[in-house]
Amino acid sequence: MELDISGAKVFFTVPIDFPFFGRIQISETIVYSWLVMLIITGLCIWLTHDLKEENISKRQALAEMLVEMANNFVTGNMGERFRHLIPFVAALFTTSLVSNMISLVGLRSPTADLSTEAAWATIVFIMITAQKIKTNGVGGYLKDFTTPIPIMTPFNILSELATPVSMACRHFGNILSGVVINGLLYTALALASSALFGLIPGVVGDVLAKIPFLDVGLPAVLSVYFDWFTGVMQAFIFCMLTVMYIANAAEE
Repeated sequence: MELDISGAKVFFTVPIDFPFFGRIQISETIVYSWLVMLIITGLCIWLTHDLKEENISKRQALAEMLVEMANNFVTGNMGERFRHLIPFVAALFTTSLVSNMISLVGLRSPTADLSTEAAWATIVFIMITAQKIKTNGVGGYLKDFTTPIPIMTPFNILSELATPVSMACRHFGNILSGVVINGLLYTALALASSALFGLIPGVVGDVLAKIPFLDVGLPAVLSVYFDWFTGVMQAFIFCMLTVMYIANAAEE
């Protein structure tokens, strides 16, 4: 069992020497991220197929409800002038949610790799910075680092850089903790099952000791929290922080 938090395993290496990069390694995270994108793409195609203005299907009603929820979430927290961010926020939430939930079928969540959240947080940080510059201009943006007094400039810079770091680490830490705890639990229960049924003498005991009976039940109950509840909440929190940071940047 692997509990390495430094990254995912390498699936394969592209046998082409790229300038400055060498041979590109395709990791487990990249493969499952592609899978998540394929799932979301297929879901979108299915939901938006054969749309009608009258006598709509339950599938179309579901699609319209999801779009309305995304509209209300963004405009309710940011205002009508940020309506153009609805597709971005909806895509961010959906990608995070599906990435978190993919562990339910035994696959490694892409969000259990810090590089995934770091990429999202970097994009959001760029958008926040762009909004601040758009609101106050380059001079006003730089001047904010010197408030309330110039000596606070290094601390203000650190505070600014802490935004993407905290966003990425919060999401990553919660998802990875669930992966680690579930992995440890499965291993512990498998060992306990082997020890318990190994007490049965003879061939029957040898056979039963190899079957992890105790892995059935308790892990599934904990999965409701670590996969369903935590997955949904972390996707929601990341998107809420995104819209609030951008909205606040427009008011400074």
